[in-house]
Amino acid sequence: MCGIFGYVGTERDASDAVIEGLRRLDYRGYDSWGVAVLNRHGIEVEKHVGIVTKEPLKIRGNIGIGHTRWATHGAVTENNAHPHYAADKSFVLAHNGIVENATELKAVLEKKGHKFHTQTDTETIVRLVEEKQKRHKKLADAVRAAFKDLTGRNTIIVLAKDGEVIAARNGSPLVFGSKNDELYFSSDVLSFAPHVSSVMVMENGQMVSKNGQRLQVMDIAKGTKVTPKFEKNAIVGGEVNKGDYDHYMLKEIREAPFVVRQLLKEPDTNYRALAAAIKKAKNVYTIGSGTAGAAAAQIAFYLRVYGEIKATALIGAEASDYYSLIGKGDLLIAPSQSGETADVLEVLELAKKRGAMIASHVNMPGSMMTRMSDFKFMAQAGPEICVMSTKIFTSQIAWGYLVAKTVGGKLQDGKRNLSALATAMNRYLKDEIVLKTLKEIAGRMAKKEDLYILGKGQNQQIIKEGMVKIIEGSYIHAHGIPAGDLKHYAITLMEEGTPVIAVVSNDTLKNDVLNAIHEVKARGAKVVGIAPENAEQFIDWLKVPDTKETSAIMNVIPLQLLAYYMALARGNNIDKPRNIAKSVTVK
Repeated sequence: MCGIFGYVGTERDASDAVIEGLRRLDYRGYDSWGVAVLNRHGIEVEKHVGIVTKEPLKIRGNIGIGHTRWATHGAVTENNAHPHYAADKSFVLAHNGIVENATELKAVLEKKGHKFHTQTDTETIVRLVEEKQKRHKKLADAVRAAFKDLTGRNTIIVLAKDGEVIAARNGSPLVFGSKNDELYFSSDVLSFAPHVSSVMVMENGQMVSKNGQRLQVMDIAKGTKVTPKFEKNAIVGGEVNKGDYDHYMLKEIREAPFVVRQLLKEPDTNYRALAAAIKKAKNVYTIGSGTAGAAAAQIAFYLRVYGEIKATALIGAEASDYYSLIGKGDLLIAPSQSGETADVLEVLELAKKRGAMIASHVNMPGSMMTRMSDFKFMAQAGPEICVMSTKIFTSQIAWGYLVAKTVGGKLQDGKRNLSALATAMNRYLKDEIVLKTLKEIAGRMAKKEDLYILGKGQNQQIIKEGMVKIIEGSYIHAHGIPAGDLKHYAITLMEEGTPVIAVVSNDTLKNDVLNAIHEVKARGAKVVGIAPENAEQFIDWLKVPDTKETSAIMNVIPLQLLAYYMALARGNNIDKPRNIAKSVTVK
C-alpha cells in the first residue's frame, strides 16, 4: 500500500514536482519515502523515514520518480525505502503492491549470483529485471519480461540513466497526466490534478515507456502496442488544503452537508436505471472493506427496509465462501473512496467473469472499480485527505438510502429527506455549544482505555463505524455492541465507571435500546446518549436533530467528532494515524 509518482518535463524541477506529488500521496503510506532524480551526475537518490518533507531537496533534475511507503516486507528504514538501485546504478525502481512469489524468485536469483541488500519484496523485481537484461538489450523488454513473472497485484515505475521512464500495472493503480510537454506518472489523479489538462488511466496488464518525445503503451502479455487514450482532466476540487482548519479530518467532517447535496445533483434517470436493475437481479450483494464495509452493510439495510430487496452485505476479504454462489443475473453494489481496494476488486473481477453486474459509488475519478462497473456513480465530494474516512462514508450511506428509496418508488421523497438532512447537519456543525460539549466529553473519554457503543436497527452499522473511527484516531479499544446482543455476552464487561456511548433514534426500536442502557447503568456504566431526546439513563446527552428516516446518517456526525476530539486530546497524528493507510491496494 504505497504511492508512486514520476515526472518528465522541462517546466519544473523534477525533485520539486515529485515531492509535491508525494505529499499529496502520503495518505497511501507515510512510513518512509524516497526520490530519484536524473541529472549530469547520473541517478541520484534521497531517502528518509517518516513523513514527506516540505523542504526542497538538494538533488535536482528534469526527470524523476518517487515513492511513499507503507511497509509490508521489511522494517521501516531508509535502506528499505524506495526507489531501489540496480547493482550498477543504471536504473532505479519503485513499487506498489506485494510480490506474492518473492520468496521463490529470490531463491532462484540468489543461486544465479544476485546479491540482496534490503528486506523488501521490491528488490526481487530489481534483481529479476537485471537477470532479464542478460537476454534483452532494451530495458523496457527486460522490465516487461520480469513483470510477467510476478504474481500478485503489482505496479512499478522505473527510471533509467538514459532518461527513459517505464511503468507497468497489474492491479495497483497507475494513471498519467499531461500538459504540453510534461508527463506525470502516479497512483492517484489527485496528486497532479492542478498541473495537467488531460489524464490517461492505465488498464491492468499494460506498460508505458517514455523516452524523449516517444510515448509508447503496450499490452504486456501480447507484446502489442496500444493506442494511448487521454481524456480531459475533470476532477472536482483538485486543490488540497486545510483552509482555516487545524486538520483535514475536521474540515472533511464539516463538509458532510456539501457531500449529501452533491448526491441530489445526480440525474434521476441514473438512480432509476440502477433501481430497475436491482429489482430484476437474481441476488443483490453489497460489498466493501473497512469503513466501506460498514457503508455496504448500511446500504443493504436500506435496500431491505425501503426497497424490500433481499440484499446481502459482504466484506471484501471475507467473501470467498460466496465465490461459487455469485453468477449471471446477480448484482454487486460497491461503495469505495478510492475505487482501488484490492480485496474488493478481487471479488468484483470474479463476479464480472461470471456474468454478474456491478454498480459502484466512488470518489476517485478513473478508478478500476468505476471502469469495470455497469452503473457508475461518482461522489463528487472533493478530495478526502485524512486517512480516516468521514465525509465519504456519509456520502456512501446517504447515496445508498436514496437508491433504496428509488427502488421503493419514492425517489423524490428520498431527495426531500436528504435535502432536509443536509440543512440539519449544517446547522448542527455550526452550533458552538454542541462542539464545546463534544470536546468536553471526548476529553474525559480520551483518558479511558476501553469503551463501548450501543445501538440497534438503523444504527447498528453506525455504531460499528463509530467504533472504527475511535480505534483509528485515538488508539483506544472500542467495541460496538448490538443492543439486543448485550445480555448474551458483553454485559460481563460492565462495571462501575465503564464508559458507554448509546445511539438512540426516535423509531420503533427506541425502547429496546433504552432497556439495554438500563442494564448497563444498573451495573455502574456511565452512559453518554446520542439522541434527539434526553433520557434518565444518560449521564451526558449529545442532542442531535431528529431527521426521521435519515436519523442514522445524522448520528454519524457526533461519533466522527468524538473520534476527532479524542485523538486530539491524546496528541495523536489525526490525519495520519499509525500503522494504517487510506487506500488498501494490497491484500
